[in-house]
Amino acid sequence: MGLRFTVLSSGSTGNATVVENEDARLLVDAGLSAKRVDELLQERGVSGEELDGILVTHEHSDHIKGLGALARKYDLPVYANEATWEALNKHIGEIAEEKRIVMNTGEALDFGTLRVESYGISHDAAEPVGYCFYDGDEKLSLATDLGYVSEKVKQAIEDSDVLVLEANHDIEMLRMGKYPWNIKRRILGDLGHLSNETAGEALCELATGNTRRVYLAHLSREHNMMDLAKMTVRDVMESNGYFFKDSELQLRDTYYDRPTPWDKVSEK
Repeated sequence: MGLRFTVLSSGSTGNATVVENEDARLLVDAGLSAKRVDELLQERGVSGEELDGILVTHEHSDHIKGLGALARKYDLPVYANEATWEALNKHIGEIAEEKRIVMNTGEALDFGTLRVESYGISHDAAEPVGYCFYDGDEKLSLATDLGYVSEKVKQAIEDSDVLVLEANHDIEMLRMGKYPWNIKRRILGDLGHLSNETAGEALCELATGNTRRVYLAHLSREHNMMDLAKMTVRDVMESNGYFFKDSELQLRDTYYDRPTPWDKVSEK
């Protein structure tokens, strides 16, 4: 079977992704209501009873809104580092002690042949992380809610076959938008979100020969558009000498209101 995944929802209104192989099926974040996550799971032929656990990136509401209800409904273990657990406690209700699993930043856990490794990121949360998934020589990395792409982040997600990478905003759309300046400053800062331009610059280093697909994720509905994000990323990469016509790299969409199709990491 190998690794496969579907991004159920991506954006400031809620985030959730399913990653699975023949041994395990994991939900990363549950940033919509439990009812909505259930609906999105069903759209991809998955029942909550079939999940083996929930991995948490950080405690912001667009990543944990349905977490407590889903964990209780399906009696699921929840994985997060200690600082995130402390920040979660007042938001998600009662979780049985045996279901509260501490996964330290940088730690790797094995779910049969599915290996999960967390890595630290820059964002205004208690101790935010991204995740890399491995099955044999296949690698999938999820990297959103990044203020910037540090060298440590690059090292963690390099050589990914498939990468889900934040392209949150167009800088000019954000600057001209209606948000108050303190919110704009937060988004633009090192603890905020990646712009289309910054995503493109990061991909100049990250899009190695192994990388076949990049899903642009966590787009702002107010300050971005998918076609603009893809065009900007492509333009930045080409201006830095990357030739799309000579590569197999594909830029793909994510959605705030529907899941992406299942994608097998091993497929070209």
